[in-house]
Amino acid sequence: MTVLLGCEESQAVCIEFRKLGIEAFSCDIQECSGNHPEWHFQEDIFKVIRGGQLITQSGESVYIDKWDMMIAFPPCTFLTVTANKWMNPEYKERFPTRQQDRKDAIEFFMKLYNSPIERIALENPIGVMSTYFRQPDQIIQPHYFGDPTPKSTCLWLKNLPKLVHSKSGDLFTEKTHVEPEYIIGKRDGKKYSAIHYQTVTKEKGERAKIRSKTFPGIAKAMATQWSTLLKQ
Repeated sequence: MTVLLGCEESQAVCIEFRKLGIEAFSCDIQECSGNHPEWHFQEDIFKVIRGGQLITQSGESVYIDKWDMMIAFPPCTFLTVTANKWMNPEYKERFPTRQQDRKDAIEFFMKLYNSPIERIALENPIGVMSTYFRQPDQIIQPHYFGDPTPKSTCLWLKNLPKLVHSKSGDLFTEKTHVEPEYIIGKRDGKKYSAIHYQTVTKEKGERAKIRSKTFPGIAKAMATQWSTLLKQ
């Protein structure tokens, strides 16, 4: 049973699958920050989909050319709703490649979705893929799965069920929701999620990296719920 976690340098979901005995590997052009380079392909994801080779901690060479599932987190910089602002004519001189950047991002997203893997999930914030592709199968929040952060997260699914979560719980489903927590901006009085407010002063690259990490509750739900399909 093999699972590929695409565009995941944090290894958050990869580690949760590994806890369940699933042979999961992360893949990103960046070095992994999850402290398990022996589970990480640092190269082009489409090359890994066709066939990836990795050297384990013991020095053993592992080659995988068939994946049972892929969960991918394609870069959202040019796909989010908030990025629409920079597409306006007045920013064309400042960002001359913006239109092409978005086109390339859409193409990358679709190429992932159409990869020759039976079960696929793609994650992204609310953005243009709802228009250019289709509406997501599911929109979730971290606070649906125990992390008190509001952040709309879209899932496009292929041969995978929606993630189960429960606001109140019943005889068959355990309660998973918690109340979302907000921070009130000192200057504007607006409500912000903690991760947004705490990273606003970070460098652009570092800020994006922190905000893109998968929350523990969602990572665990993906692994525990979707791994049952592989085991069956």
